[in-house]
Amino acid sequence: MKPAEGRRRVVVEGVTPQVDGGRFPVKRTVGETVRVEADVFADGHDVLACVVQYRHEHAPVWREAATVGLVNDRWRGQFEVSRLGRWHYRVLAWIDRFATWRHDLVRRVQAEDVAVALQIGAELVEEAARRASVDDSARLHQFAAALHGKGDLEERRRLAVSSDLESLMKLWSARRFATASDELTVTVEPERARFSAWYELFPRSYAAESGRHGTFRDLESHLGYVANLGFDVLYLPPVHPIGRVNRKGRNNALLASPGDPGSPWAIGAEEGGHKAVHPDLGSLEDFRRLVATARELGIEVAIDMAFQCAPDHPYVREHPEWFRHRPDGSVQYAENPPKKYEDIYPFDFETEQWRALWSELKGVIDFWVGQGVTIFRVDNPHTKPFVFWKWLIAEVKRDHPQTLFLSEAFSRPKIMHQLAKLGFSQSYTYFTWRNTKEELTQYLTELTQDGAREYFRPNLWPNTPDILSETLQYGGRPAFLSRLVLASTLAASYGIYGAAYELLENEAREPGSEEYLNSEKYEVKHWPLTRPDSLRDLVARINRIRRENRALQSDWSLRFYPTDNEQVICYGKHTEDLANIVVVVVNLDSYHRQSAWIDLPLERLGIDARHPFQMHELLSDARYLWHGTRNYVDLDPQVTPAQVFRLRRRVRTEREFEYFM
Repeated sequence: MKPAEGRRRVVVEGVTPQVDGGRFPVKRTVGETVRVEADVFADGHDVLACVVQYRHEHAPVWREAATVGLVNDRWRGQFEVSRLGRWHYRVLAWIDRFATWRHDLVRRVQAEDVAVALQIGAELVEEAARRASVDDSARLHQFAAALHGKGDLEERRRLAVSSDLESLMKLWSARRFATASDELTVTVEPERARFSAWYELFPRSYAAESGRHGTFRDLESHLGYVANLGFDVLYLPPVHPIGRVNRKGRNNALLASPGDPGSPWAIGAEEGGHKAVHPDLGSLEDFRRLVATARELGIEVAIDMAFQCAPDHPYVREHPEWFRHRPDGSVQYAENPPKKYEDIYPFDFETEQWRALWSELKGVIDFWVGQGVTIFRVDNPHTKPFVFWKWLIAEVKRDHPQTLFLSEAFSRPKIMHQLAKLGFSQSYTYFTWRNTKEELTQYLTELTQDGAREYFRPNLWPNTPDILSETLQYGGRPAFLSRLVLASTLAASYGIYGAAYELLENEAREPGSEEYLNSEKYEVKHWPLTRPDSLRDLVARINRIRRENRALQSDWSLRFYPTDNEQVICYGKHTEDLANIVVVVVNLDSYHRQSAWIDLPLERLGIDARHPFQMHELLSDARYLWHGTRNYVDLDPQVTPAQVFRLRRRVRTEREFEYFM
């Protein structure tokens, strides 16, 4: 096969970051940096030049970032993504003829060789002058004339290797036979994709008085409470009309009693479907007002998007072709044998009318974006085709790049990761069932240090309306405290099923079950949020600590530190400049006091181990002086099962006064 260009000598390979050979984009948020590396080499000993080229998808031309050589022909450059949407990047490298000439010139010793070399250099400079801007062209012509001239040889050589000429030639020298890597893509999303705190509640449970169905107006008056807790995402389960046919009763009973409100995930009734709100909650105008008021308080309202229908959803009547039918002609309800969900009809994504179905479901998202919603928690995305999600998210983000999608998929690992690759901004995780030091260390290292971190953003939840873990059922208040600290500090994004967590709800429906007894999914509750044993003050303090410490606002710096007790876990995060360092110690035993010696990598953290340093415990505001790399902790779960330290380094002023910052 004849080569396209046989004079292209530079090889560019091993470009990072990339996901599956560039099949999927990497992810960043606005203002973050994309650090690009590549192996760049060529035959022979010529000097190479290499840049990272990047552009926003709507920008017509490439911009360039310089690179530096690392070791073993590895190069690195970086660029900042300043705008939502998709960005493209690639590595471009070529033989730098001028740099090669300059490199050889400084090593020439014979006057005759120097004179000839200066003539060659002058030609390279003149060639560059023909491409340069008017001002730079004039300067380059001056350099070329001087190199061609008859002046002092050493003076001409000094001019040839001057930094001024070098800078001009970097701009305008030829890039003949340059090699470009394949283009790669980065999806850039709002900061909340990287750093967010989610608070889940059922609007119907927030009436001012007990015994009444709550409304959007009631919830609007509760927004100040959520804001004071420090959450910036208010997540609502489906707000649509709830089906009456085969409605579930309390505690998931197959038959509902009169007055039972049903499950919000059984979507659709005679009042409407996915583009309507439950009439008992209020109107669409009330909902838009709720969203606007929340935004004024720094809160984005997220809604649950469950692509499924109750038997009396209008779609079932208007589009029977979108559902599977049983041999007797009835619509196939959802089931996971032996479990049956007769109040839910799943869509048939293999219908011959799949294009119309896809279009309608995208229309649902577009509708809610029109109501002011920018965040969608997607219910069970692993039960819908991957190709559908790839198409839907790309289509929505093309017109609304500010939208975020949280994948609720407690499924097999490869499925969870595939959904993240396809475009989901954040993902639920197995954190809920990771309890031991080994489990937590292994799992969070996998999510934050391996290649998965380029596309998988974990959102840690210690509980959900569907999941009351065994740890919370039996661990008492210490378990609720420790799991809160773990979730909120291990990951930059976390969430809680709010009132149930604050009020230490821990009673399961039956032994061995993770379902709540008297679950809010099937009844209207009234939460006594001012109860004296509530965790609300600790929750608010944790969220304040997260906002005040940039180290906790990203995941990639997470590192686990050794302890000599398997019941005590220690880990830390820090900013790249080490200006903010946070160290967390948690007693994983909810029943017994535990102590441990922990080892901190002080040199890596920029701390002089010969001098004491201050550990400011942010939950209690206590301050301790630690010495050296090895220090002792003691945690009584009945007092506090966790400590969150900010490491403050010693500073000496001009007046020899020392303090810690």
